[in-house]
Amino acid sequence: MTQTLPKPVTFEEFIEWYPNDGVRYELHNGVIIEIQAPTGDHEKVVGFLAEKITIEYVRLWGMSTL
Repeated sequence: MTQTLPKPVTFEEFIEWYPNDGVRYELHNGVIIEIQAPTGDHEKVVGFLAEKITIEYVRLWGMSTL
């Protein structure tokens, strides 16, 4: 039995295909992969970084908008 390999997906095809279904996807070497949401320590790191970046943004640019 012969099995054909799937054609790799280009970035443009990936962007055109990307559904708005609340699931995260990434393109790795032409293959679409479903990504799980961060949990546990990973989620804490993302929250920490988002907070610090927001504070720095407000510090640098917040006063110029007054």
